[in-house]
Amino acid sequence: MIRVTENLRKIRDLLAIAAVEADRDPDTVKLLAVSKKQPLDSVLAAAALGQRDFGENIVQEGLDKIRATAQEGLTWHFIGHLQSNKTRAVAENFDWVHTIDKPKIAKRLSQQRPAELGPLNACLQVNIDNEPSKSGAAADELSELAAACSELPNIRLRGLMCLPAIRNEFEAQREPFAKLRDLAQGLRRSGVPIDTLSMGMTADYRAAIFEGATIVRIGTALFGERA
Repeated sequence: MIRVTENLRKIRDLLAIAAVEADRDPDTVKLLAVSKKQPLDSVLAAAALGQRDFGENIVQEGLDKIRATAQEGLTWHFIGHLQSNKTRAVAENFDWVHTIDKPKIAKRLSQQRPAELGPLNACLQVNIDNEPSKSGAAADELSELAAACSELPNIRLRGLMCLPAIRNEFEAQREPFAKLRDLAQGLRRSGVPIDTLSMGMTADYRAAIFEGATIVRIGTALFGERA
């Protein structure tokens, strides 16, 4: 738990430094602690230091942690590929979903979201590098998908998310994030009021921040290697 405490402080400092270097207010960049396959004690250790947002990509594991931390006031984000048979569990328990890539999934989430919880915050996942092995909508499908989500009463469309192909050089890492930023700007110009770019992880968070990331997803650097 000492390790998590030290890592969280270091990561907060690194994100703030990157934001300042990018001429941004550090408060505009939120850390999403990716807790998948990490023990509950690590989540609680981070929460004790004020970390509020946690991400899970396996539905059942996420549900177990949500229930175990119900008194902590945490915000839970689903960041994994979402199958139709898992939408109800996500709609009923998570605060955010980052991986909507089809109108059908968005419609099911809206229908299954309990009214008392308020709208589910949602990001559209974009397959920014057109990789066959990855989920996500193509860029030319985005306007139609965003329009479909905007009409759903229990979905609050917040922004876009991507998982680009691995790149090692800083300038190369910026390219897919710049594309996602441009797509978000295009949606805003068309009247879709989004405010979120979920992009950047441990290896490329700095490039993402330079291109406008508002949520950066960090797991291994915070919690250590996964079980």
